[in-house]
Formats: sequence, structure tokens, C-alpha cells
Amino acid sequence: MLSNTLADTTAQTVRNDLRNIAIIAHVDHGKTTLVDAMLKQSNIFRANQAVGELIMDSNALEREKGITILSKNTGVQFRGTTINIIDTPGHADFSGEVERVLNMADGCLLLVDAVDGPMPQTRFVLTKAMELKLRPLVVINKIDRPSARPAVVLSMVQDLFLELATHEDQLEFEVIYTNARAGHAGTSPEQMQPSLAPLFEAIVAHIPPPTADLNGGFQMLVTAISYDEYKGRTGIGRVARGRYTAGEALVVLTAEGTAIPQRGSQVFRFEGLHRVPVEEALAGDIVMITSLEGVQIGDTVTPANSPEALPRLEVEQPTVQMTFGVNTSPLAGREGKFVTSRQLRARLWRELETNVALRVEETDSADVFLVSGRGELHLAILVETMRREGYEFEVSRPRAITKQVNGKTEEPIEQLTVDTTEENIGGLTEQLSSRQAQLTNLENDGSGRVRLEYSIPTRGLIGFRNAFLTITRGEGQMSSVLLGFEPMRGPLQATRNGSLIASEGGTAVTFGIAKAQGRGNTMVEAGMEVYEGMVVGINQRDDDLAVNVCREKQMTNIRSSTSDIAVRLTPPIRFSLEESLDFLAADELLEVTPKTYRIRKRLLDATQRARAKKNANMAGR
Repeated sequence: MLSNTLADTTAQTVRNDLRNIAIIAHVDHGKTTLVDAMLKQSNIFRANQAVGELIMDSNALEREKGITILSKNTGVQFRGTTINIIDTPGHADFSGEVERVLNMADGCLLLVDAVDGPMPQTRFVLTKAMELKLRPLVVINKIDRPSARPAVVLSMVQDLFLELATHEDQLEFEVIYTNARAGHAGTSPEQMQPSLAPLFEAIVAHIPPPTADLNGGFQMLVTAISYDEYKGRTGIGRVARGRYTAGEALVVLTAEGTAIPQRGSQVFRFEGLHRVPVEEALAGDIVMITSLEGVQIGDTVTPANSPEALPRLEVEQPTVQMTFGVNTSPLAGREGKFVTSRQLRARLWRELETNVALRVEETDSADVFLVSGRGELHLAILVETMRREGYEFEVSRPRAITKQVNGKTEEPIEQLTVDTTEENIGGLTEQLSSRQAQLTNLENDGSGRVRLEYSIPTRGLIGFRNAFLTITRGEGQMSSVLLGFEPMRGPLQATRNGSLIASEGGTAVTFGIAKAQGRGNTMVEAGMEVYEGMVVGINQRDDDLAVNVCREKQMTNIRSSTSDIAVRLTPPIRFSLEESLDFLAADELLEVTPKTYRIRKRLLDATQRARAKKNANMAGR
């Protein structure tokens, strides 16, 4: 019979030669840049080796967007001590990645920007670290910024610890000041050294070494998986107890309690950007074991003769969902490599193996799947990844996930933090009040910059980013983190104009587009193929309007001296994926192909749309 116990706490050994740390922070506070500097100063690269920046962000999407999406492992040596580093995402939508890997660490580097101070995600990741009783080391980064205010930020961090701490020991923490881009660190802003040696020394001195039973039965909780066509499926995790020698017989304990026999062929540890083979893994090590067929995140790897399961990973539930379906437009199948429901289903289920915060459900239709995630960006990254892999499909507008509590409907509420200038307060207040947001705090730094904090329903945040960029004209930052669930607030006011809809299919021409631009802004250009029901622009009014962008100018016998003057068109609107998802209305879908995005109505036929609208109005009476 399988037992479900933690590693034995008797006969503990302290691994003074090892430190396991996770770097956690709000987005854009410099986690990956700091890891880059730590790798460069640990002499793992050749003197003439060109390594560039964002070394750990190897994913193309991560480099394009400038954010970390996936947690990654690396390791460096400092004066005989191995420091295993876990780089985590800073965006709240990928907080499932943070929850997944924190249990591998004994301490954490909490990075805080020397100007911004603690932000919503700072609070979230610190809460998770304290729940796991990780020892924090506060790093105040970007100390070189002209508007840096380290003393104020330190006071804000102390207030945050005082608010979140559950034990008096958690109120004590060491502080290091860094300029990660230059690779400088110091124990005070006035005593900066031209290297990160003070940071490495603080890690060794203040982050506790792993304490584990080296003689008990081997146990490892799998927190990440990868696949190699030569090594097969591999499991990554921290050894909780005992030791493992490559080639010994193992079993993988699944969520159902099934024991799958395995024989791990190789063991690797992380060193810089490389995976170095080792003969033996000891308790406290973060390693990768190959040839674990069928292993999933959360499974326990343990000896075949004495299987004992560790508690499985638990992550918070999703808050936003949208449908993924087979592309049903008249242009379907022309650009994608994978277009069938079978291929779409297989890809979504494969994503569940590594994306622990994602949920996928079947629907009444075999061609449509309900996908739930932590936020708009979480789902948008999945859409973009699949698009680049050659998938063609259609998705709906994201919507918040509600739940029933004591017969009442509750919805997710988020804390929205906005940094902008004073002149934008009026426009933001008007926009957010229409989205049921409530102002909870306002801070003015006395130099024209303000920080606004709101509690806002998740459904009110959907589509807000475009409006925010318009109101602030790019002079602002926004971020949000989930607070919890509250009873449903009132209805949201309409926040966008209606659509210009193609009344017939064909090729868009200059004459037809010019006529449509008299009614609003267009999204198509001459020569582009359109179909009936496709959204080709934004109306000037609140209602939808059918236009014919394929209409050509009729030839006549009348000649004019101005007949050869070219029609001048306004350049079409180009939406990114995130902007397209924000723009979608409830009765619209986004057609995603490897080459383009197209917004369309769910019902392409105008008569069917009119009938559906009439039925909806009658049902609402």
C-alpha cells in the first residue's frame, strides 16, 4: 500500500555545499537581467564568448515581449558552494509557474525596483514564499536610476513584510542593493562594489542550506518536464530524501496512485546554461532524470521496492476562460498546417502536461473546447504559440469565471495598480468607473506622477488595456493581481463602438474601402480577400453597420479632368493578438492562422444575426 508522507525528518544532514534559491519579483523589476549578471560573473562563459542579454529567456516569445514566461533552472559556483537558481516569471498571469517551482527552494531573492517599490505581484509572490517558510533576501535593484529612492522603497518593503508575516522570524531579512545591468552590488547605496560579490556572499550567509535525510528511500517531486528525442521524457525536481544512482529501478507514482515502473538512464544537474551528467543525486539537489516515460508534473519518483508519494502540487484556480474551436470561416484551411478538431484537441491536451495553471474541458460541440487560464495574457501566449506552430483555429472573447456561493454568484476581483501622470486621472477615473472599479488608494509623489490603486472585477479589466494606452498616450504602467471573489457588481457600460461588417465576400478594392471610411476606421486594405460577416472596421456609432468593401466604381461614358486622381485612403488599423482579443464583442470570434488574424461575427449571415438579435431582445423583456 502506498503511503502519502513527507520525507522522514530523522537523521537529517545539512548540505553546507549547496544553496537553492528562487528569484521572485514583479514584472520588469530585473530578475532575468540579474541572473544574466550572476552567470557572467561566475565565469561559466569563455572570455571571448558572445552571450548577449536575456540569456535565460531562450523562448522567442519571451525575447519579443521582454518578459519571462517559463520558469528556468541554472546553477553557479561561488567559493566552493553550488548555488542553484530558479528564474521565475514576474507577470501575474504566469503565477502558476511561480507556485510550481517555489517548493524546490530554501530561500528567495525578492527583487524590488528602487523607483516603483513593491507592486501587486511582489505581494503575491512574497505571500507564496512565506507560506512555504522560505528565507527571504531583499534585493533593491536599479539603484542607478535618476529617480531611485532606496530609503523610501525599503520602508515600503518593511511595511509589506509587517503586513504579510505570520511569524516574527519572517520580519528579519537582509538587504542588498544592486545595479543588475552593470553587475554592481553593495550593502548600502553609498557602498556599491563593481561586482556582485556582496550578493553572492549574502546568499551563502543568509539563505539556509538544505537539510535532508541522505540515508532514507529516494523521493523526488517532479515540478517540470521536458522531452528529448534521444533521452526521452525527463523529469526535473528537487530530491526530497535519499540518493539515486543512474540506472537504478524506479517507479513514478501518478495522481491516481498508480505505480509506473521506470529505469532512469541518466542524471543531470544544472550548471550555467548546460546540463552536466552526474553519477549520483543527493537529497537537496535539483536534478533532471531522463527516460521517465509517462511522468507528469506533480508525480513522485521513488524506488520500486519502497514507493512513497509526496503531496502533489496545488496551484490556484483559473479566473478567465475562452473557447478554442476549429476554424469555420469561408477561408478555413488555406494557411494552417493543423486544422482538424483531432489535431487541436491533441495539442491542447499536450499543453496540460506542462502548463499547470491551465484547464481544458470538452463542450457540447466536438469541434469546440473550453480553455481556462490565469488571465488574458496567459491565454494569449498559448494562442500565439499554437499559431507559430502552424495551427489554424478560432477563439472567443475572454470572459471571467464566476462561481456560486450560498446561492449567490461571485466573480473574481483584482487589484489594479496604475502609475501615470496627474493629467490622466480624470480620463482613467471615467473609464474605470464604467467598469465597476473602486478607487482604494491614491499617492502623489509631488512631481506630477501618481499611483492609483483600484479593486476591479476581472470582467472589467478585459479590454481595458487598449483604452489605457489611448488615455495615457503611452505615459503609464498598469498591473493587476487577483484579490479573491466577491458578489457580482453591477453591469458594465458599453466601452467600444460597433463594427463595420462586410456585406458580401470578394476582394477589397480602393473604391469600396473609401466609401467604408466615410462610416468609420477600416482594418483591411485593397487586394485583401474578405467574406460576408467578417469585421472590416470600427463604426463611428455604437451599433454594427454592414458595408461593401468589394464594391467597384461603375464605368460611364462621361469623362472628367479629375478622373485619374488617385483615391487617398487612411492606413488600415493593425491589431496585435492581445488588441484583437480586447476588441472582440460577445458575438464575435477571432480567426487565428499562421499568417494573419481576422475578426468575424459568430453568425456570418446578416439575416441570421438579425433574427438572433430579435430573439435576444424578446428574451430580455
